[in-house]
Amino acid sequence: MSKYEINELYGSDSENRHLKTLLTDLGERTLYDAAAQCNRCGYCETVCPTYMLTGRETLSARGRNQFVRLLVEGKAKNTHAAAEALSTCLLCGACTSACYAKVPTADIALEGRRSLSGYGENFFSKIAVETLLKAPNLFALWLKAAYLLKRLGLARLAEGLGLYNFIGMPALKDAQNSMGRPPLRFASEILKKNQALAQKGKTSAAWAYFAPCGPNYIFPEVALATVRNLKKYLGDGIFIENSCCGLLAHNYGRLEDAREFAKKNILRYEKLTGSLGKFAVIGDCSSCVAFMKTYEQLFTGNDEWRPRAAAFAAAVRDILEVIPPEKVKRSQKAGTAGKVVYHDSCRACHGQGIRLEPRAVLKKLALERWRELPESDWCCGGAGAYAFTQTAMSNAILERKLTNIASTQADTVVVGATSCLIQLNSGLKAAYPTAKAVHYSVFLDNFGKRQE
Repeated sequence: MSKYEINELYGSDSENRHLKTLLTDLGERTLYDAAAQCNRCGYCETVCPTYMLTGRETLSARGRNQFVRLLVEGKAKNTHAAAEALSTCLLCGACTSACYAKVPTADIALEGRRSLSGYGENFFSKIAVETLLKAPNLFALWLKAAYLLKRLGLARLAEGLGLYNFIGMPALKDAQNSMGRPPLRFASEILKKNQALAQKGKTSAAWAYFAPCGPNYIFPEVALATVRNLKKYLGDGIFIENSCCGLLAHNYGRLEDAREFAKKNILRYEKLTGSLGKFAVIGDCSSCVAFMKTYEQLFTGNDEWRPRAAAFAAAVRDILEVIPPEKVKRSQKAGTAGKVVYHDSCRACHGQGIRLEPRAVLKKLALERWRELPESDWCCGGAGAYAFTQTAMSNAILERKLTNIASTQADTVVVGATSCLIQLNSGLKAAYPTAKAVHYSVFLDNFGKRQE
C-alpha cells in the first residue's frame, strides 16, 4: 500500500466530504494510488477539450492528476493553479476512455474540488439539495412559481427575484429557450396518476422507469416519450416513483446528501423487487444514469449499504442501450427529420461505454439521411452548471461542436442527456438555427414503431 493510504489532502474533520476509496479498473484504490496510476503518457491530451483548446499542461487530465498527487504529498507550490485546473475539468471522462490504465480523472478531480475552500457551501445549491432531499414537493412548488412567471411573460421578474438561483438551477435562465412553454405539471405527477390506475394486481414488471430531474422538471415530454417507448418495445413496466439520483449533491461537495438520495432510491427498488421480482431500472438522462451505475462507490467502507448499492447499480440501464433495433420499424413521417446526426453525450459514451446501440436504432429510422458527426464524442460544454461557472471555456467547446454539426448540414441532432439538450439548442438557435437538438426518446417516439 502507498504511504499515502491515509489521505493527507484533507483532515479527519472533513472526511465526510470525501470518498473512502475509488473503484477503478485496476481495483479499489485510495485517492493517491488512483492518481498514481497515471504514468503521464499523454494519450489523454489528444481528447481532453480543455487542453486541446488551450494547450496548457495544467488543464489536461495528466496535469490534473499530477496536481492531486502533489496536493496529497503537500508539495504543490501553486495552489491557485491547482484550483483552476480542478475547477475547469468538464468531468466528461474522455481522458479515461483514451487511457490504457483507465485512470478515473473525473473522480480524482472531484475529490480535489471537495478540498477547495468553500466548495459545496454555496447557499443556493445547499438550499436546492436540502429541499430536493427533504421537501421535494416544496421544490416543485418553487419551480412552478418560476415557470408561471415565465408563462405570464414575466421571466425577467423570475430572474430578478433570484428564483432560479434559489432552487439551485441557474441553468434554467437559458434553458427556457430550449423548453419552449415551461411545464406546470411534472412528469412524476402524470406518471404517478397513471400508475395508480394501472398497477392494481400487478405481480411482475419488465422495467421500472426512473425519472431524472431534467426530464421530470424541465422536459416532461422526454419522460413521457421514454415510457411510451418502453411499453412499445419492452412490454409492461412501472414508474419507480424515485427521488433525485443525487448527482447534483455528489458533484457539488455534499456527499452525505448524495448518499441519502441513493439510499432512498435503493430502498424503493428493494421494496418493489420484493413484490414484483427483478427488473431493469431505466433512466433517460445519461449523466444521471451513469452516476447511478456507480452507487457502490458512495458506500465503500460501509458493509451494510455497499452490496445493496451494487445490486441496485447492476439493475440500472440507459434508454440509449435497451431498445432492440430489430424491434424498431421506420414510420413514414421519419423523412421529415431531415439529415440526422447523433451527439454522444459524455456520460453515455465515456461513462457507460454506450456508442453502438443508439446508432443501430437511429440508422434504421434515418436511412440515407443518416450522417456520422465528426468528433461526435467531443463534449458540448454543457456539463451540468459548467456553462455558468466556466462560461468562456464552455462557449469555446460549444463552438467546436457547432462547427462539426454545421459541416454535416444536419437538421436534427439526437442527444441522450438533458444538459446536452439545453446547451446544444441554445447554441444552435444562435449560430445554426436550421438545426435542432432532440432527445433520443422523443425522436424514437415520433419516428419509430414496433416491428411485428
